[in-house]
Amino acid sequence: MNRLARLMAIIGGLVLVGLVVLTSVSVLGRGGNTFGHGDFLTSVAPGLAEALINTGIGPVKGDFELVEAGIAFAIFAFLPLCQLHGGHATVDVFTSYLPGRINRVLVTFWEVILTAVIVLISWRLFAGLQGKFGNGEITYILQFPVWYAYAASFAASLVAALVGIYCAAARVIGLISGRPVLPATGGAGH
Repeated sequence: MNRLARLMAIIGGLVLVGLVVLTSVSVLGRGGNTFGHGDFLTSVAPGLAEALINTGIGPVKGDFELVEAGIAFAIFAFLPLCQLHGGHATVDVFTSYLPGRINRVLVTFWEVILTAVIVLISWRLFAGLQGKFGNGEITYILQFPVWYAYAASFAASLVAALVGIYCAAARVIGLISGRPVLPATGGAGH
């Protein structure tokens, strides 16, 4: 499970790096286009302004469509590692004063609930995937089928659900046996 969770996180990280590069190129292109059309450059160096504009500089076509699809995938890609290592944010203002056994019960309870929510989201993503696949909806600018993004997010959510089920089962086993199967949660406590 650890290897699978890490692999998904690496893939999600690569997607995020790609999205950062895409967004940076798009912002620089938009800035260059604005600069080329600006009053300053057209009055000071009209030839340079025209040359800059003639390069085709501008924002990346459909960048927001790609970012939207990629971010959705990346979120689901990071969930397995976060779930496996108990990295979700927690607020323990009151629970820090409770006995260890009660805290273990609470951690197990919330692990099961979170897993149920991830499974529910996966199920609804699958329903959305079927709907988008069936109706042939495409994005406005790039004209790629919307179901591609749903399929990528659904695949990552399945891995998150699998890891979540593993973690929930391990927490329940650890609670019943009295011996932790997973490390203590290391969430971002606030």
